[in-house]
Amino acid sequence: MPSAPDSTPRPAGSREGAPVRPPVAGGPGPASGPPARRSMLTWEAGCFVAIGIVSTAGQALLYWLLRGWWPPAVANLVSLLVLTVLNTEANRRLTFRHTAAPPVRAHLGAGALFLLGYLLTSGAVLGFRHAVPGASPAAETAVLAAASVAVTVVRFLVLRLAVFRRPGRRRA
Repeated sequence: MPSAPDSTPRPAGSREGAPVRPPVAGGPGPASGPPARRSMLTWEAGCFVAIGIVSTAGQALLYWLLRGWWPPAVANLVSLLVLTVLNTEANRRLTFRHTAAPPVRAHLGAGALFLLGYLLTSGAVLGFRHAVPGASPAAETAVLAAASVAVTVVRFLVLRLAVFRRPGRRRA
């Protein structure tokens, strides 16, 4: 028995037979048309915060585990590198999925921010260790998490305005 033709609306530029990703409830998607600028920003900020919370917790946990074997700067480098790659991919697939930024561009753009993030977070931890020489790894981890929040705000702005810029959005 032949099946009925697929009447699922397809995004512009998609090919026939390719799977269509359904929109996430409350998020922007092809079925709902172009979302208002305010709702798009709300969606992006909400996803970015949720992914950021998970990433910060993951980095803190990994840092805390690695800190038993390695000095602070090395533990931070490894934990930040691992979580930056995972964070960037999650943001590419969820937060900024409505843009056409290819994975290479996304990861290269995020990689440029990696150095800034590493310098700021390592500087915060090393400065804290200098000010409080007997601090525990748990206290260092708290300082690392606080510094990561500041870096995250800058990261969101740069990713949104430059790396995952929607077509037609002017460069500032």
